[in-house]
Amino acid sequence: MLRLYFFISLMCLVRSDTDETCSSFTRLSFHSAVVGTGLRVKLMLYTRRDPTCAQVINYTALGNLNVTKKTTFIIHGFRPTGSPPVWIGDLVEGLLSVEDMNVIVVDWNRGATTIIYNHAADKTRKVATVLKEFIDHMLTKGASLDDIYMIGVSLGAHISGFVGEEYNGKLGRITGLDPAGPLFNGKPPEDRLDPSDAQFVDVIHSDIDGMQYFKCDHQKSVYLYLASLRENCTVTAYPCDSYRDYRNGKCVSCGIPQKESCPLLGYYADHWKDYLTEKDPPMTKAYFDTAEEKPFCIYHYFVDIITWNKNIRRGSITIKLKDKAGNTTESKIDHEPATFQKYHQVSLLARFSQDLDKVAAISLVFSTGSVVGPRYKLRILRMKLRSLAHPERPQLCRYDLVLMENIETVFQPILCPKLQL
Repeated sequence: MLRLYFFISLMCLVRSDTDETCSSFTRLSFHSAVVGTGLRVKLMLYTRRDPTCAQVINYTALGNLNVTKKTTFIIHGFRPTGSPPVWIGDLVEGLLSVEDMNVIVVDWNRGATTIIYNHAADKTRKVATVLKEFIDHMLTKGASLDDIYMIGVSLGAHISGFVGEEYNGKLGRITGLDPAGPLFNGKPPEDRLDPSDAQFVDVIHSDIDGMQYFKCDHQKSVYLYLASLRENCTVTAYPCDSYRDYRNGKCVSCGIPQKESCPLLGYYADHWKDYLTEKDPPMTKAYFDTAEEKPFCIYHYFVDIITWNKNIRRGSITIKLKDKAGNTTESKIDHEPATFQKYHQVSLLARFSQDLDKVAAISLVFSTGSVVGPRYKLRILRMKLRSLAHPERPQLCRYDLVLMENIETVFQPILCPKLQL
C-alpha cells in the first residue's frame, strides 16, 4: 500500500433525527466532559444538492447518498470541552467545491467528549465498527471501495485506519491529519493508522509536545488541508531523509526528473500515487514549511553565493526582495551557520511568504551572530537568485558586492547570462 507522510458506555449506534430539517453537529458542555459520555455515532450527509444542510442517514435510510459517486468521511477526534470542531463546516464546503461527491461527517462527540483522553481513545474501535457496518450496507447498494475516502483528525485518523484494516487495505484513500500520538505511538500496525490500511495513505504531521499541542499545532494540519482546497496557492513538500537536509537545500529536486512536480500537501497529494508505486517500499517522508498566516504558502528560492574572502567566514544571510509596487518579502537563512570559502559556491534555500513576480531590488545582510557593529566583511564575487517554484523565470545576478556585517546592502539585480550550449 502507498503512504505519503508529511513530518463509557459500550453501546454504539447510528440514530436518525427525523425531527430535524437540517441536522447539526452534537454540541455538549464542559460538564459533559467532566462526567463523561456514552458513545453515540451520528452520520450527517452533505451533497452539492444541499451543501449547507446535513441529512442524517443510517443503514436503512441512505437519503440523498448516491453510491455511484465518491464518498468522503470526515472523522474528528478527542473533544475535551464538548464543543463542535470549528473547522467542520469549512472542510465540508471545501470538499464539495472541488468535487461532486458525498461528504459524511461522522459525529461521535458523544464518546469523544471527556476530559480523560484514554476514555475517548478506548472508543475508537467501536466507532470503526459502526462505520464498517455502514460501508458494508453501501457496498450492497453498489458502492465501490475504490471510491471511499476517509479523512481522520487525531483519534479520527486511527479510526480510519481501523476501518481500512477491516477491508484489507482496499479502501481508496485515507488522509490522517495529525494522527493522535498518545496510546498509539510504537504500537503494532494493526493498532494504529498504517500504510497498509488503504490504497493510498497520506499523513500530515504538524504537532509538537507541550501545552499548545491540542489547541494550536494539532489543528494546524486541518487548516493546511483546508488551504489545499480553497487557496490560490499550494504547499509543496520535499521528500528528504531529514528536516535538516531539507533546510539545507539537499532535496529540492524531489529525487526525480524536473518534469515531475514535488508532492503537494493535502487534497491533491494522491497525484504522487503513480510515482510511489515505483518505489520499494512504496512510501516516502516529505518535509515542508509554512507561512505564519493563511494561505500558509512558502515560495522557495536558491541563493547561490561565491565569495573571495581569503579567510573562511561562517554566518547567516538575510535576503529581502522588493518589486516595483513596493511589496517586500524577507527570508532569514539562519537555521545553522553557512560556511563561505574562497571561490566556493554556497547554495542557500531561501523561503518567502510572498511570490514577487518581478523583483526590482534585493537586499542582503550578513551576520556571524555578533551584536557589536560591523566586525567582518563578506566579499561576494557573484550572487544568483533562482526560483524553485517557477524555474522558468529568469535568474537574477549581482557581482562584486562587499557586505559589512549586520549592515543591509541594497542593490538592483541584473539578468544572469544564459548558459551557452
